[in-house]
Amino acid sequence: MFEAFSLKETLTATMVLFAVIDIVGSIPIIVGLKKKFGKIEAERASIVAGVLMIAFLFIGNKILKLIGVDVNSFAIAGAFVIFIIALEMILGIEIHKNTEAKSASIVPIAFPLIAGAGTLTTTLSLRAEYHDINIICGIILNTIFVYLVLRSSNWLENKLGDGTLQVLQKVFGIVLLAISIKLFTANFAQLFSTYVKF
Repeated sequence: MFEAFSLKETLTATMVLFAVIDIVGSIPIIVGLKKKFGKIEAERASIVAGVLMIAFLFIGNKILKLIGVDVNSFAIAGAFVIFIIALEMILGIEIHKNTEAKSASIVPIAFPLIAGAGTLTTTLSLRAEYHDINIICGIILNTIFVYLVLRSSNWLENKLGDGTLQVLQKVFGIVLLAISIKLFTANFAQLFSTYVKF
């Protein structure tokens, strides 16, 4: 497996996943979650997200086929989740309520914020072009960066004022909304062409 290692493929996979995960764009969400829960378990969230991505790389298609769901339907479901998160950011409303959780780690940070449907389906599409070892290296590099951002949430909260955070939240909310619509339309078109025959 290590013989197939390619720095070029690793860098490409890393950049693609970095764009899809968009942890920098999620900073307003992370700070908001920290204010809501009081604590972010950076180590746990990062490890779970990394394991989810690597596991899905190898068994994603099998799991989806086992439960009778195709990748496109899975991506559309993820698009709806991203759409709801975007609405919360733009309108300043709370749709998802969780009064039992004491900290933010696996839900909603590890899933669906980091290793969401868009990220998981991207890992499957990368496998068609790149070798597994290079994709795994890309996942690990992104997981490390995610951990650093999560660990810096206190510093980010202090450096960014409430006004700046609100502006960033609205801007990234619109970007997130656009991503959800793109994810929905692209995968809906695939489903439509698959199941509707003329």
